[in-house]
Amino acid sequence: MNVANTFPTLLEAFFMDRLVRQRQVSPHTLASYRDTFRLLLQYAQRQLGRAPSAVTLPDLDTPFLGAFLDHLEQERDNSARSRNVRLAAIHSFFRYVALHTPEHSALAQRVLAMPSKRYPRRPIDFLTPAEVAALLAAPNLATWGGRRDRALLLLAVQTGLRASELLGLRCQDIVLNPSAHVQCQGKGRKVRNTPLRKETAAVLRSWMRERQGQSSEPAFPTTSGGALSHDGLQYLLAKHLVFARRHCASLSGKHVTPHVLRHTLAMDLLHHGVDRSVIALWLGHESVETTSIYLQADIAAQGSRASKNAGRRCSRKSIPTRRSPPDLSQKPLIIPIPLRANSRGTLGFPSHPDPNSE
Repeated sequence: MNVANTFPTLLEAFFMDRLVRQRQVSPHTLASYRDTFRLLLQYAQRQLGRAPSAVTLPDLDTPFLGAFLDHLEQERDNSARSRNVRLAAIHSFFRYVALHTPEHSALAQRVLAMPSKRYPRRPIDFLTPAEVAALLAAPNLATWGGRRDRALLLLAVQTGLRASELLGLRCQDIVLNPSAHVQCQGKGRKVRNTPLRKETAAVLRSWMRERQGQSSEPAFPTTSGGALSHDGLQYLLAKHLVFARRHCASLSGKHVTPHVLRHTLAMDLLHHGVDRSVIALWLGHESVETTSIYLQADIAAQGSRASKNAGRRCSRKSIPTRRSPPDLSQKPLIIPIPLRANSRGTLGFPSHPDPNSE
């Protein structure tokens, strides 16, 4: 067999030539593809009894790949959505194989015909205003970590940034001039500027003063000064949820992840009458149609309010509550300023002070 057409050689070329040089994929995409093949090679080593360098393309036929995907769900407890992400990476590799090794075209055709797994789509989870208040009250502001966590959680709830966008923020990305905003690069390398409320800007200004970081350093570092990981973000969120659930019983029935905070911002915008197109721009969605999940969640929430108002179960002595649907006279979590594209293709906003400030 031609050495250039072996599986290890093709896999290396796929990463270095296809993904890095030609497509210039983001570090997140590259890490996802890397993890997929790391898991696949570990599985092949156990099942085939060979070193990863000895695996061949014919070994990766559809029965073997199907067993690998089942292994992810059954033994690693991956969801169907995670399973489909792994399959998408495998499909991408075999499209590359079909172009560069015609002798394996039949194998590539069989693998590319493997369908994604269908799964039930449930309404999204989000937090009520009382639950948000309980979560933001949880960090201990007497400690450095508590002040960092409060600033991070407040920023997450009031901007709707993705977890990767939050963790990728540098000190220079948080602009605290009269038109305070945070700049991030999201999916598709789209850069957007998200305005900050007066209260959020004040908390961030205090944190950045204490942080004293260089412009290129992480805005929310670990105790050792490095960038927080996804696991670190989930850990600190879970830690503060333990405290928040003591004061807000409705949180006990919810699985809260960093992405739920993003959904919370979207639902707050929707409840305050912000147009779906603005929500899509604000959150960095590719299409307005993506925001339909928030409409579906709102309908489901309205149905559940008839039997029980989750916000009433919170402790009114320590946590301020608000009846649902929200009173439009109250302040939303963010300022619904209409966004517009500027000459650089980023999302801009009017350069005037916070209209909700006193």
